[in-house]
Amino acid sequence: MEYGLIGEKLGHSYSKQIHEKLADYKYEITPLTREEFPEFMKERNFKAINVTIPYKIDVMEYLDEVDENAMHIGSVNTIVNKDGKLIGHNTDFNGFLYMLRKNNIIIKDKKVIVIGNGGASKSILAVLNYLEAKDIVILYHKPATDTFTAEECIRLHADAGVIINTSPVGMYPNIEASPLDISYFTKCEAVVDVIYNPIETKLTLQAKSLNIKAITGLEMLVAQAKYAVEFFLEKEINDSVIHPIYLEIKKQLETF
Repeated sequence: MEYGLIGEKLGHSYSKQIHEKLADYKYEITPLTREEFPEFMKERNFKAINVTIPYKIDVMEYLDEVDENAMHIGSVNTIVNKDGKLIGHNTDFNGFLYMLRKNNIIIKDKKVIVIGNGGASKSILAVLNYLEAKDIVILYHKPATDTFTAEECIRLHADAGVIINTSPVGMYPNIEASPLDISYFTKCEAVVDVIYNPIETKLTLQAKSLNIKAITGLEMLVAQAKYAVEFFLEKEINDSVIHPIYLEIKKQLETF
């Protein structure tokens, strides 16, 4: 494999389609079990790859170098093999930042609930701190240090202004699941779900029914891929390419 994506369950991925629209190379989708993952990383048989759930943190121990942004975030989703040296980057940060700005979602001085406490949440938390959220509350499905359950969030943090789902709850094929009942959060102005399949999750559909701005993660997926290609090929690509690819894939998803 020269270019591609590794992760555990990748049947829902649109990364191949996106990358092959952004660049002139073949992009391979390579699901790896937890047993296969270490061997793949030790072999280093690739030019550049993206990394998704559940390996964004685990992959860091196999790298020779991690850039300052990815080190600060604590997770890697982009790896470049430079003359046998593996260098890690994180493009989820800029992908998420692009999506918030594109949709005019204001974070500064807001209380934000972040659903999920895994590798996918780390980039989101970094962006929220960068954008100066007033208070960040982490919702986790079981009791853990510095996190709150859904019931505790409803009781203690119903004044949240923005709610962001970074967990896989609601992802295809489990589309009837939702990580939180939005109706309790009467001050909520925006709901962001980083899931992109389905194009509307139960969480965002409920938010829209309550006249709350709500978006899913397809724009972030396309944006972070654009930033990854820049690392892969060592060249700049204008952000203007993101929106047309997003609209094309969104149209495909809406026809399913």
